[in-house]
Amino acid sequence: MRIVVIGAGAVGSYLAERLSLEGQDVVVIESDAKRAAEVQEEIDCLVIHGNGASDETLSEAGVDRADLLIAVSSSDAVNVLATHAGGRLGAPRRIARVEDPQLRTEAEALGVDLLIDPGEATARDLELLVRQRGVSELIEFADGRLDLIGGFISSDAPVAGRTLAELRDMVDGWTWIVVAVIRDGETMIARGHTRILPGDHVLFMAETQQTEEAFRLLGLREEAARKVTVVGATRLAELTARRMAAGGIQTVLVDQDPERVRRIVADNQRIIGVCGDPTDPRLIQMEGVDTSDVILGLTGWDQVNILSCLVAKALGVPTAVARFHRLDLVRLLGGVGIDAAVSSRLSAANEILRFVRRGRIHSVVTFQDSDAEALEVEVGSDSRVAGKSLRDVHLSHDMIVGGLIRGDTVFVPRGDTKIQVADRLIVIALPKAIHEVERLSG
Repeated sequence: MRIVVIGAGAVGSYLAERLSLEGQDVVVIESDAKRAAEVQEEIDCLVIHGNGASDETLSEAGVDRADLLIAVSSSDAVNVLATHAGGRLGAPRRIARVEDPQLRTEAEALGVDLLIDPGEATARDLELLVRQRGVSELIEFADGRLDLIGGFISSDAPVAGRTLAELRDMVDGWTWIVVAVIRDGETMIARGHTRILPGDHVLFMAETQQTEEAFRLLGLREEAARKVTVVGATRLAELTARRMAAGGIQTVLVDQDPERVRRIVADNQRIIGVCGDPTDPRLIQMEGVDTSDVILGLTGWDQVNILSCLVAKALGVPTAVARFHRLDLVRLLGGVGIDAAVSSRLSAANEILRFVRRGRIHSVVTFQDSDAEALEVEVGSDSRVAGKSLRDVHLSHDMIVGGLIRGDTVFVPRGDTKIQVADRLIVIALPKAIHEVERLSG
């Protein structure tokens, strides 16, 4: 598939890298010469320095031969103009990142196939984490009936030091399963011999409302927040604070810009505004931030998000969630002061990858500190796995089936589970196995 990506910022470069690793023919258009040169060095793809909304540049990128145009630059206007021009030049499918409501209306009128708003998507992810704090990820499948949950293993967790085969002997029934273990930046698809160590980042699939045993054995806690402090006055911070307050959670917003704080509070009087330095321990104690259940670092600067979270944790806030732009910092700080991380670029990438893999792929999820993906794939009548048990399918060791949706029924499958046509499989896979996952559909 030939894919033209406009914009080599956080979202564009991440998408280009993932799609290129899968063997897609990727062309990136970037208006900043220095950034274009950096991406050309970092990613195995063609990079063109130019204006992504220009007919000349789009023609140079071969947009008339492209299967998909993805416009994810930092400018809404450029993205809308680029998708319009790309459509005129022959791009059959177009995706645009647009946050401005008026421009979204114009883009819809131009026939853009998918409009994404990373801020809205990330705010939804944050709401899920806050409502089930103590976990690093909470991803819903099957309309919320199956959950993919992540957490960091403490030294006193019952499972610490045990293999997954030993863990299975400790489990009653079959309502949840560990699917992956992330250690020192390396993702291991779960196998019986996999040993869980303190500090590991573990992903497990569970039937919703059947997670109590998993939380106990993995040493995680599950508790909804009553008070949340949001650090920052960015668009993401405002969207998130509004969702928290609307959900009945006591919400405090802290930022050093008095005008932005006043505007946000004036628009939503259920939000308590505090103007000051969120990394100042005295402010945190004086304003009662230290009595929060969760602190969310959502400014536009990683260093401020990290420091404000670490200071609040040191003063007694149980859970800290930080917004990151640099994913290498997630690998360093995950589970060590920072309980969970969010990234607008990952939220955007998930929506785009779902579109790229559409057909019998119904959902795609990527992770902060792992190159694995979770995909929801529908089994077709001509699939090689239809009518076979999971044990007899002999799937790649780089993938695992963690959940199964069959009509109105959802469950965690076993080795003897027989796969049927129209089943939806929740598969966790490393990049080298993505094509095999896609072939499960037939």
